[in-house]
Amino acid sequence: MRRGSTTRTGNGRAGSERDGDDRARAERGGNGRARDRDARHGRAGDAGAGDERARQVRDEARPADAGEGAVVGEMAALPWQAHLGELAATSLAGMSRRLPALVGAAIRLAWRASRFDTTATVLLNLAAGVFTAYGLLATSGVLTALFAGGATPDRVRAALPALALVAGAAALRSGLQAGAGWAQARLKPKVNRMVETRLFDLTMRVDLTAFDDTDFHDAMHRARQRGLYEASAVVQEAIDILTGLVGLTAAAGALGLLHPVLLPLLLLTAVPDGWAAARSARMRYLAIFTLSPVRRRKWVLAELMADRDSAAEIRAFTMRGFLGREHDRLGAEECGVHVGLARRQTVVQVLGEIVGGLATGAVYVVLGVLLATGAVPLPVAGTAVLAIRSGKTSLASLLFAVNQCYESGLYFADYLDFCAQAEQRIPEPRNGPVPVTFAAISAEDVWFTYPGAEEPSLRGVSVRIRAGQVVALVGENGSGKTTLAKILAGLYRPDAGEVRWDADRLSEVDLERLRENVAMIPQDYTHWPMTARHNIAMGRTPDDAGIAEAARASGADEVIEPLSHGYGTLLDRRFKDGHELSGGQWQRIAVARGFYRDAPLLICDEPTAALDARAEHALFERIRGHADGRTVLLITHRLASVRHADQVYVLDHGKVVEEGPPAALLAAGGVFRELYDLQARAYRLETGRPGERDSGR
Repeated sequence: MRRGSTTRTGNGRAGSERDGDDRARAERGGNGRARDRDARHGRAGDAGAGDERARQVRDEARPADAGEGAVVGEMAALPWQAHLGELAATSLAGMSRRLPALVGAAIRLAWRASRFDTTATVLLNLAAGVFTAYGLLATSGVLTALFAGGATPDRVRAALPALALVAGAAALRSGLQAGAGWAQARLKPKVNRMVETRLFDLTMRVDLTAFDDTDFHDAMHRARQRGLYEASAVVQEAIDILTGLVGLTAAAGALGLLHPVLLPLLLLTAVPDGWAAARSARMRYLAIFTLSPVRRRKWVLAELMADRDSAAEIRAFTMRGFLGREHDRLGAEECGVHVGLARRQTVVQVLGEIVGGLATGAVYVVLGVLLATGAVPLPVAGTAVLAIRSGKTSLASLLFAVNQCYESGLYFADYLDFCAQAEQRIPEPRNGPVPVTFAAISAEDVWFTYPGAEEPSLRGVSVRIRAGQVVALVGENGSGKTTLAKILAGLYRPDAGEVRWDADRLSEVDLERLRENVAMIPQDYTHWPMTARHNIAMGRTPDDAGIAEAARASGADEVIEPLSHGYGTLLDRRFKDGHELSGGQWQRIAVARGFYRDAPLLICDEPTAALDARAEHALFERIRGHADGRTVLLITHRLASVRHADQVYVLDHGKVVEEGPPAALLAAGGVFRELYDLQARAYRLETGRPGERDSGR
């Protein structure tokens, strides 16, 4: 362990050329790779889909979308649009091949959500199909009686028993379908609740470094934006597929029993309508795929033209005509695509109707021949017509459900993939004893690299913090200060090296329980849409006396007392009687959170970034006063604020380059003295004659 002051080592400092902080570097590297990965996936998806039409239409739209003169550049795909290209390029046969796996996954999901409702839905739909077939067969008996010889009253009376069976079958079928709908309606909220609970439980349990991984973050975004809400849709559409299959099977079974020749007639009349429906849906996906960047650009411009923040500049720079013309240009392009889509869909529908009409005519010709030759009696032919119509309706519903289930299944797969990733990123439980207090916290030769980053953020860092001390971490942006603090608090696990609270290794303890003994005032704090009371208590049982004491210590009481409902005021204008705070006021609330959490270690990461000079001075005095009996780890760029610290560690490029008491570091004339003098010079008043430079002394 080094003592006193050391000289700079390594590559030195790059001054203002250094970029941001540790996370910024990691995200910058990750995002570059993400763009390359997305580009590769886009090319692979197009090639794998094998649909030149999707690429052709998209490329035809590109000159207007991404030209050099475009006001808004080409937009990246949103999570809910991730599979539009695949949907536009996949044929009905391709969908059908994946259908069994999708339906199986949906049934398993529904079974986990509610066994009773899943069983009831499936069995009641199957029973409804049985009575559909029975009703069609009973219709043949009604027609046989009506077409028999004799007086009309006698024929009607003879048909009454069969008619009663038809009515009873129809009533039972309706009742069973209503019961299935009831069970299905109960199932949907249960599925939604189950998948939401699972997703958000995983997001709160994964290791914190997962949120710095671009791949994980993208997967989570896709799962949340659409994948989460497609779970119940997959179940719904799988049941609709089952219902359509049951109805189609009932009609086909009835026709097969009436006469084997009638069964092919059902397919002959239903296939043209099915082809037209599938082709029309594919055209719609292709149009949406093509229009996605255009519609998003229109949305961006619309927000600018109607937003309060941009209203003054629009008028000051007389941009009304310019923005209006650009919006109208994009609108004309969107309109043209929709007009073209309407024309193509109409052509497909007309072709389907023509072919379907010819097929229907052929069916009636075949039925006429069967009637003329005596192969099929007239009542059977009448029943066949009803069965064919019923089968066509069921097939249309089936094709629509297949199309929708395939689409929902693609997005639901994003949810499943994310859950699988998240489960692998949950830290393994540790059973070691969790320290409640400490005499010293030490880090020994700690290394840490953010996911996706090319260089480590910490390089062999060793520090020691004694209980009751105020220890400051200083250095330029990106030097590793916040990363080190999070490792000491157990939020990150180091890649190498060891962190100890006394003799307890953090690699062997349950970090979630350890964090109960750490209070943080983070640099980027959250504006929680809760009451002032709960914004300070932060998940712990609110103790009004403790909350009031923490508020007084941080100066937050001066912010809260004027509010309409005091500590019960909602700190968000989106809610009734809600109130919005300024940046400095929010910072005092954030400090009160750290004070209320009575923990032996208090980490303050730039706690005065949003405060004016007077409030900053007062807050540092409060932190020092509140540190009595606590250990404070202070991260700040305001070096004048660390003059009362017991120990200072100066970090540069992920290394500790100086350490010691502030006075010793100033006397040593190293990095700390250089940074201190730079800040002091900025505040020094010029006292020389005009034209003379400040000597810097």
